[in-house]
Amino acid sequence: MDKNEILSIYADHINPSKVRVLRYAGLDIVESEREGIFVYDKDGKRYIDCFCGAGTFNIGHRNPQIIAALVEAVENEKIDIGNFTLFSSAEAELANKLAEIAPGDLSCVMFGTGGGEAVDFAIKLARGFTLKQGIISMESSYHGHTGFALSAIGRDVYRTPFEPLMPGFKKVPYGDLESLEKEIDENTAAVIVEVVQGEGGVHVAPPGYLEGIRRLCDKTQVLLIIDEIQTGMGRTGRMFACEHWHIVPDIMTVAKSLGGGLYPISATVYRKELQDFIYMNPFIHLSTFGGADIGCRVALAAIDYIQKNNLPSHAESMGKQFEEGFLRLKQMYPDLLIDVRRLGLMIGLEYSDPSLGPRMSLALANNGVIAIYSANQPSVMRIMPPLIIQANEVSEVLNAFERAMDQVNRQETVDRKHLPRVGSS
Repeated sequence: MDKNEILSIYADHINPSKVRVLRYAGLDIVESEREGIFVYDKDGKRYIDCFCGAGTFNIGHRNPQIIAALVEAVENEKIDIGNFTLFSSAEAELANKLAEIAPGDLSCVMFGTGGGEAVDFAIKLARGFTLKQGIISMESSYHGHTGFALSAIGRDVYRTPFEPLMPGFKKVPYGDLESLEKEIDENTAAVIVEVVQGEGGVHVAPPGYLEGIRRLCDKTQVLLIIDEIQTGMGRTGRMFACEHWHIVPDIMTVAKSLGGGLYPISATVYRKELQDFIYMNPFIHLSTFGGADIGCRVALAAIDYIQKNNLPSHAESMGKQFEEGFLRLKQMYPDLLIDVRRLGLMIGLEYSDPSLGPRMSLALANNGVIAIYSANQPSVMRIMPPLIIQANEVSEVLNAFERAMDQVNRQETVDRKHLPRVGSS
């Protein structure tokens, strides 16, 4: 099928509005081949992927070592998804590895297939262990679209059509410790927070914020859940972003790049003491495909690749190069780019107007770069390339941004010239 046929089927049978919106932003790209940091469309055009499935392809598309691990598992080890009611060495090995690399004393694991499922279990565990209902999340947060996770999302457009949602959820402004302290009460089971709000516009936790939340939770005996679904697995310059602040949560969620871009798998990692709830309720949370044998083998290979290639350190180095380039572009185009926010290779570019998000996506696609503006904040574009990106490829992306900004700026100038003068008819 050609591109038009595929998009027509999407419009007829899957999501017509998605086709319309992405077409407007120049992102009506039908992926064909993928390799490393590159995506190729049906016509063979090459793009550098700077969206990365919001952090799914940290080790690149179709990483050869991960493919080899998948083939080895299926062909030589002769395993498949596995029976979720029984035991497997692959699942045990991955749980052991996650306990080894997780911050502090996080050592127990529940597997799932995606980030929403990991958050769902984190909230279920917090409520089940504490016997309390209250969950406090942050405005503009993003935790997934499933049951408990949807109730924790900080954007009404996702929530309103499905109300009433789960009871007991409250929202407070991100970065505001005083508001959080006021909302914690005797019914609060947990606080859930992102170290960097990705979908919310790449807002990095301000100084003292995470430390303050940890102190508040300790003081009030409330559990702290940190969502590392986008920030984990080396994205921010550490294996997990909370390690920048030496914060150990009670529960941590991991997904996206855990599956190496080849097999969906997620994990909720938590303190041993919370295992008491599972001990009393061994079948309280089940996932047919969570912790699938082949998924565990892929995840083990992904972790091994990140560690052996020191991708967190590389992400920080490439992130600095990006930041220097974007700050230069900010000086060149101050009417377009007003802020650059970064932690490792998780970068947010804030434009002066929300319309510039889709306009820059279109201009960048024309220049061979896939970059997507935030649904929560269209004036902000997330830059999250695979962590394997090299210095010359960073330069290629920055050059594409410069061309795109020049094109958009020229159009802005033309539009301003054609604005009617005051008093004209």
